[in-house]
Amino acid sequence: MGMLHQLEKWSTTHHPRWLVFLRVALGISLFLKGITFLSNSVRLEGILLEAGISQYISWLALVITWLHLLCGVFIVIGLFTRLSTMIMIPILFFAVVFVNASHGIFAAESEFAFSLIILLMLIFFFIEGGGPVSMDDYFKNYKRNQV
Repeated sequence: MGMLHQLEKWSTTHHPRWLVFLRVALGISLFLKGITFLSNSVRLEGILLEAGISQYISWLALVITWLHLLCGVFIVIGLFTRLSTMIMIPILFFAVVFVNASHGIFAAESEFAFSLIILLMLIFFFIEGGGPVSMDDYFKNYKRNQV
């Protein structure tokens, strides 16, 4: 039995229903951050410049924005949950370590705590998966019932 299969089996047997609300809150917060980046891409480009990234800023800002939007929606509905969290973890890690830490943890407009909480939730749902109330589980059971 592979490691991923064992993790999936453990996840489905130890998944309280209230974690669905936590997953949905995570997805909505990522989606709303994507909308913020979409409405103010100049600010995101400035953040990337301050972090020391000077090449491909416009392209990178566009990719980060759309990944927040798409992965946020996928996490809300529980579709490709592990893949979506795996994609978002490096982005949030970069935000926590390079962007928010450079501004200071206790600065007036610091988003360090929020970014850290989102990063920890992403890691948690990467391990946990979408759970029994998700599109991942629906398609897995649908395929099983068809056979």
